[in-house]
Amino acid sequence: MEKPWKCEDCGKGFTYSSRLEIHLRIHTGEKPFSCCVCGKGFTQSSGLRSHQRVHTEKKPFSCTTCGQRFKSSSILTEHQQLHTVGTPFTCFVCGKGFTQVFALQSHHQMHTKENPFSCTSCGKSFRQSTDLNEHQRTHTREKPFTCSVCGKGFCWSSQLLTHQRVHTRDRPFTCSLCGSGFTQSQHLLRHERVHK
Repeated sequence: MEKPWKCEDCGKGFTYSSRLEIHLRIHTGEKPFSCCVCGKGFTQSSGLRSHQRVHTEKKPFSCTTCGQRFKSSSILTEHQQLHTVGTPFTCFVCGKGFTQVFALQSHHQMHTKENPFSCTSCGKSFRQSTDLNEHQRTHTREKPFTCSVCGKGFCWSSQLLTHQRVHTRDRPFTCSLCGSGFTQSQHLLRHERVHK
């Protein structure tokens, strides 16, 4: 199948322009989908949906071999490889096994404390290029996330999400004792000290 949409950064081709648009977020570090509970950002809405299960007990994906349940299909797929191919990639430091080589490489960085992506402004280094891209906004003051209501700009998508609650009056963090609602989790934590 022809892939007419090319990434100017790495040359990877895509069949649809929408797939290229999503791919470009790897290079820009943009994470337009944010968790309303913890503020963590994601490049795709599917990643956000999968992440949100962390805050619930839902584990809709079940292994047909052993019955173990998982919060995402990707974790289930990786688990199922244990039943078929085992863990051929083993960490020489701690002996932990992995089904995929990239998972071993990512794990190994924890032992080596390797952070190959360095900021040219301050020298701080990061494990992933997306983390470096986000950090660099502290130097450039770039604010790519803009409120559609008032036009205020933000460095991170999570900041924009929190700000938008000013306009929507959404208060997703609720005190279990008195029912008071808050726009941010830290405001709820500060409030809960009142009850102690």
